[in-house]
Amino acid sequence: MADPTPVIDDLRAESDELDLLVAELSPERWTLPTPAPGWTLAHQIAHLAWTDRSALLAVTDADAFQALVEKALTAPDSFVDEGADEGARLPPAELLAAWRAGRAALDRALRTAPAGARFPWYGPPMSAASMATARLMETWAHGLDVADALGVARPPTERLGHVARLGVRTRDFAYTVHGLTPPAEEFRVELTTPSGKVWVHGPEGAAQRVTGPVLDFCLLVTRRAHRADLALTATGPDADRWLDIAQAFAGPPGAGRAPDGAGR
Repeated sequence: MADPTPVIDDLRAESDELDLLVAELSPERWTLPTPAPGWTLAHQIAHLAWTDRSALLAVTDADAFQALVEKALTAPDSFVDEGADEGARLPPAELLAAWRAGRAALDRALRTAPAGARFPWYGPPMSAASMATARLMETWAHGLDVADALGVARPPTERLGHVARLGVRTRDFAYTVHGLTPPAEEFRVELTTPSGKVWVHGPEGAAQRVTGPVLDFCLLVTRRAHRADLALTATGPDADRWLDIAQAFAGPPGAGRAPDGAGR
């Protein structure tokens, strides 16, 4: 059984890096618009705080988490926005403190979770490693939105390997959420990391293949960039279709980002 400690450590590092971007902001800058329609910088951090609290409940109190799921089912199209709106109305210092406290509590809960335990979630149950990976993916993706709002470039790190693995593991989910039947065969995915290494998944002889930079693949599966602006290559019709619909997060796909025409 894989030790979840490395991905939990990387989740902490990703969160701390984002914290540095917002820690000293004036209250006025928390109202800056981000690429997500209707969401300010405060909404982005509030969403991360809200989802960290949900994950903490899933790990520590399954009954309370189930109540949260049932509440979400009463308003499936708005409950995420409502959570972000509620947090965004807090004074920035209070919101920042809540985010820090929540992610610290989740960090402790994941590190002390029983080996082999699986926790309920909005999709299939998750292990501690899977939960940490999902939180890292969201923290990185929403951190990009924050950085865009601030006009800051965040260099890619080797932590993107976790996001890429999640993007590959959620291939069938992406087909299903679009009402499509997932292909039976496994794809080959070859992605170049920021350090120049090549991360590989899937059989070497697979007919359906995806290649390119790991950063671009992660931008695609978190729907932070349009495929037309990314240096990803698909070989085979099924792989090509996947790049049009890929997503690593639960819930509906949404509209996604429009192409900016700049390419990569």
